[in-house]
Amino acid sequence: MIIFSNIQKLYDGTSASTQAIHEGVDLWMDEGKVHALKPHDSQGPNGSDIRRVDCSSYIVTPGLIDCHSHVTVVGIRHEDMDTMNTQAGLLYTEKILFTTLVNGGVTTVRDVGGATHFVKRMVDEGMIIGPRMKIAICMLSTTGGHADFRGTDRCHAAVSRLWPPGPGQPSNIVDGPWDCRKRVREIAACGGDLVKICTSPGVISPSDHLEHRDFTQAEVEAICDEAAGRGLMVAAHAHSKSGIRLAIDCGVQDIQHISFMDQDLAERAFAKGCTVTPTSWISRSLSGAEGMSPFVMEKVQQVAAVHAEAVRIAHVSGLKMLTGTDPILPNMHGRNYMEIVSLMEDGLSSLSAWYAGTGLAAERIGQEDTGSIVPGKRADLLFCCHDVINKPALFDQNALVEVVKDGVGYRGAISEIPQRTFGTTVCDSLVPS
Repeated sequence: MIIFSNIQKLYDGTSASTQAIHEGVDLWMDEGKVHALKPHDSQGPNGSDIRRVDCSSYIVTPGLIDCHSHVTVVGIRHEDMDTMNTQAGLLYTEKILFTTLVNGGVTTVRDVGGATHFVKRMVDEGMIIGPRMKIAICMLSTTGGHADFRGTDRCHAAVSRLWPPGPGQPSNIVDGPWDCRKRVREIAACGGDLVKICTSPGVISPSDHLEHRDFTQAEVEAICDEAAGRGLMVAAHAHSKSGIRLAIDCGVQDIQHISFMDQDLAERAFAKGCTVTPTSWISRSLSGAEGMSPFVMEKVQQVAAVHAEAVRIAHVSGLKMLTGTDPILPNMHGRNYMEIVSLMEDGLSSLSAWYAGTGLAAERIGQEDTGSIVPGKRADLLFCCHDVINKPALFDQNALVEVVKDGVGYRGAISEIPQRTFGTTVCDSLVPS
């Protein structure tokens, strides 16, 4: 048993209200789980089986949950995509998973395109250090749609650069309702936890216009019906109004990006019980990215002009909002907390943004055993030396002291916490440069 004693301030992840904030409390951790959260007791129990850690200078939160990740993506240039598809791709993925957990404080990640069940299994079995994973495996779109990265100089049967078919990974590109059903069945057979689709074109894809159509209604209905029959939720990449409406009307549960969401669409989504994952940080970051064509940059600017207003509309309409980084640029992995910062810049309160990336996120992605600091749940914890609850940007100023996943520390900063080792070496010494 470890007692984290007299924690200066703790956010428990159970809500976006001030009732989720505790000061001067003792957090009891046992066998990788939260055992109790109590008012501080300086005369608390002692014994050879109890370790006490003075936490009077620490701010504690649940581990973060990133609901829109791509842990296999090293960048969006052609050469980056080619690297992903070589033998080196798994090494890059291992590094990304490591830094997402150890530097980014993410203890659970929902990968919505790229990661296979093999990668998930390697994390679960301790062969790779990283967050636990929910995986979509593919990001489905039609020929010429957002997941089709062959470009305008394509050859007729050329394979897209973006996650081409391979072991445990069916093709992203699918056309027609019956092929859509078959692809969902393949994703389920390959160990997918959800289905990710593109109901609108995308920003960085090379040939599709934002206002055009990707899937037809018949195709999306087939995907949603087949996914429901296999107990899988569906999340949709959706920028345009038509794409957002199509996703809502066909039964998609999570709408991602939402760049052109208006009041009518927000009300429709609310009535259907949809969540939204706005990916605000990437919407800001792409405007400074290098190597994009004028066509892509024009789409970036279109989204940047409207995205913050869409987030505001979604928030004031009462839609449940989740954090998701969409980390497709090299400097994003390991700074996943910046999505909380970006949502606050878009008008969310600090606790609303934190709830979006902790307790609410866990509930909505089907990982209910984490996300909040309550007895019986996994001990996924962040220990910080500055008040990141009010000012999450302080993460970028070395506020993160220790990351705990399932009761095990990954940074070697608090000696009383059992540390994850790789062979005989504490993993903190393996932090990639």
